[in-house]
Order: sequence, then C-alpha cells, then structure tokens
Amino acid sequence: MSRLVVVSNRVADPRKTAAGGLAVALGDALNGAGGMWFGWSGTVIEGGAPGEGELHVQQAGNVKLATVDLSAEDHAGYYLGYSNGVLWPVFHYRLDLARFDADYIGAYRRVNQLFARKLMTQLLPDDIIWVHDYHLIPLAAELRAMGCKNRIGFFLHIPLPPQQVLAAIPQHEWLMRAMFAYDLLGFQSQADLQNFSRYVQAEAGAEELGNNRFRAFNRTVRAGAFPIGIDVDEFAALTHAKEALDMYERMKDEYSRRKLLLGVERLDYSKGLPQRLRAFKCLLERYPENLRSATLIQIASPSREDMGTYTDLLQELESLCGAINGDFGELDWMPVRYMHRNVARKRLPGLYRVARVALVTPLRDGMNLVAKEFIAAQNPADPGVLVLSRFAGAAEQLKEALLVNPYDTDGTADTIQHALQMPLQERQARHQKLLKNIREQDVHWWRKTFLDTLCDAASE
Repeated sequence: MSRLVVVSNRVADPRKTAAGGLAVALGDALNGAGGMWFGWSGTVIEGGAPGEGELHVQQAGNVKLATVDLSAEDHAGYYLGYSNGVLWPVFHYRLDLARFDADYIGAYRRVNQLFARKLMTQLLPDDIIWVHDYHLIPLAAELRAMGCKNRIGFFLHIPLPPQQVLAAIPQHEWLMRAMFAYDLLGFQSQADLQNFSRYVQAEAGAEELGNNRFRAFNRTVRAGAFPIGIDVDEFAALTHAKEALDMYERMKDEYSRRKLLLGVERLDYSKGLPQRLRAFKCLLERYPENLRSATLIQIASPSREDMGTYTDLLQELESLCGAINGDFGELDWMPVRYMHRNVARKRLPGLYRVARVALVTPLRDGMNLVAKEFIAAQNPADPGVLVLSRFAGAAEQLKEALLVNPYDTDGTADTIQHALQMPLQERQARHQKLLKNIREQDVHWWRKTFLDTLCDAASE
C-alpha cells in the first residue's frame, strides 16, 4: 500500500483534534499506511542563508512530521512577499492590492526548490504526494527537475480567478507551466475549474482531451472540482461537549430578548466585513423593528497584521462599529459586539448554535467552512438561517442558504430581514437539505475522491 505524503506551508499534528477537520481527515489517511506531513517549521532564522534551512523530523504516532526552517530573507520574500503580497490578492480578484516586486518571485522559487531538495531525501518510490495551496504551486516542477517520478496532486484552497486577472501576474506563464508538472489539479468549485480551462487554453494553447484533461508543455494534467467539506460528526460532537454547551447556555441567557446574528472569520479584505457592517446598518434603518432587538456579534480573528492593508481594514472596521453603536445604541443595547481576537474552536459550536442568523458574506472565497460548521452546529428542531455570499465557493453546494451579493447593501439588508422573519417550517426544511449535503460531501469524501482521482490520473 502506497504511503501518503502531504506537503503544505504549515504542518499540523493529526493527533490533536484542535488542529481542525482538515488535520483529522488527512490524519486518517496518513495513519492508515504510515505517512508523512512536510512543510515549513514556522521558525524564521535571522541571518540565515537564503535557500537553506535545517530539516527537522519527528514521529507523531504513525505519521512522520518533517519541517524545514526558513531564513528571514526567504520568509519575507516567499511568504509575506509573493504568497501573500501577490498570489493572495490576485487570486481573490484584488489586483489593486498586489505588490509586484521582482525580488519576491526569486524567493518564492528558492523556497520551493529548498522544499523539493529536502523532500527528495525523505521520499519512497511508491509515495503519493499531495501538495496543498498557493504557497507551493511550483513544487512539483522542482521535484520533477530533480528526477521525481511519483504521483503528485495539487489542491488549491483559495479561488482561481479568470484568465484576464491571472495574466496580470508577471511571470504567470512560469506558474502555468509549473501546474502541468502535476498529475491532478484540484479546485474548490466548478467556477474555478472553468477559469483554469479557459486560462490554459487561451494563454498556453492547451488542448482539451476530454474528461477535464489538458495537454500543454509536453505534459498532460487532469483537473477537477473537489469541494472541501468538514468532519460533520466531529463538529457535532464538539457542539455537545462541555465548552460549547457552556457557551450556548451563557449566550442564550444573555441574549434571551435579542435576535442574535453572527459573523466569524479571519480579519481579511476578502471577507467583506465593511460591506457586512454597512448592510447591518441598512437593516436597522430600513426595518426599525430590529432596534433594541437585533444584535450582531462579529468575530474577526487577527491575520497578517504586519501588512499595511490589514491595518487599514482594522481601522475601518473599528470606525464602522463605533458609528453604528453611536447612532443606534441604547444604554442596555449595543447593536454590534465586535471582537478582534481568536475564540477557541471548542467554544465556537455553542456560539453557532445560539445564533438566529449566520452572515457568511465574503467578497470572494475558495469555499468557506464557517458556513458548513454553522449548519452542523444547529438544532434541527429550531435551526438558524445561513445568509451566504454567492461569491463563496460554498454557494455552489449550499443552494438552500439565502444567497446574497455582498456588494448590494440594500439587497443584503432585505435578505437578512427575510432570514430574521423566516417561519420555523421553512427554516427546518432548508436546514435538513443543507445538512444532508454537507454530510454527503464531507471532508472524508473530499479526501477519498481526490486521492482516487489522482491514482486514476497518474495511471492514464
């Protein structure tokens, strides 16, 4: 039985459930035949030589964890620079925020070469390699250049933008050529898959061979949409654990006379937080029956705060929250409760369960698992309502949610009002279908479907 080798920017110990559903799902596969998880150690070596880094190997049960240190120069160029200063904004359709510094791509390739060199020393001939996310797009090409013949798949967790947006990246042709070093490319949605198909045919003259197979650069790659899910049973169990129950009872008691709306995400310009707050303000203006009643709890966890765009976003959110509370708040009611800090994962299910409405309204998102966690945490007898952006990858699957255009402030406010007023029977019917969907296509389905397709693609 082949060993699975997972490669990602950061590594998680699959024995720790706090690492989340992805680590649990990959841990199942890694433990099955004995596997390895490879990535950056999280350590930055000041004064370290660029392109060099010490390899650390430890055993976590049946799984080998192999990690590499990065020099400060490589971390700045590869991680902060190219990954998060170029690829993240461009892949989220924000060309205006991209920083096309010529030095960044050199560091990005240098770190991928470093990872490839270190990984080659750990590989067995029959290993199946599964590379994750935008930090490591060229890794397969670097491995192939070193003689690697293994089956290699790649999964992009963030959106893939249209051809015209991708083509704005300097050296985008190099990135595209690197994609053809994989046997299988996985995307979150059919929209991403269509963008890839149009991109490679327009920019590389790729030939479509049928069954989502494309040939260019003397290589054939298969592509597919594999929407990532959550471990529904694991999250349901968290909902009934002590930490979540304590949170539920405390919040239920404190907000017994309120209609609670909830937003939970990292602080990021892709999440549409200012637009959401403006829609909530519009709700209070257009539907005054929500005054002294509707309360929005918005959790925005810290994220990449050493980058200027995030500082600007933080200041805008704090200004919007202050203005809404100042204009509408009473001594015994604040319409917005804003938290700029992390909430423990074990407590979140209780918060999801007590919410009447979840607002998941990104401007662009690869999938958005908060939407699926909210569904899993609900009481089927009295479920809350999911208001979901049509620009989240999850919208392709979760059609029974109330879909909104987050750029349409009035329309989003009207939809939130619909959610707050939705009769019990309709809420139950929508939730039943949503829950069925996330159970059928959970994170274990995602993992198995991708790996089965990778084996088929490699044999072709």
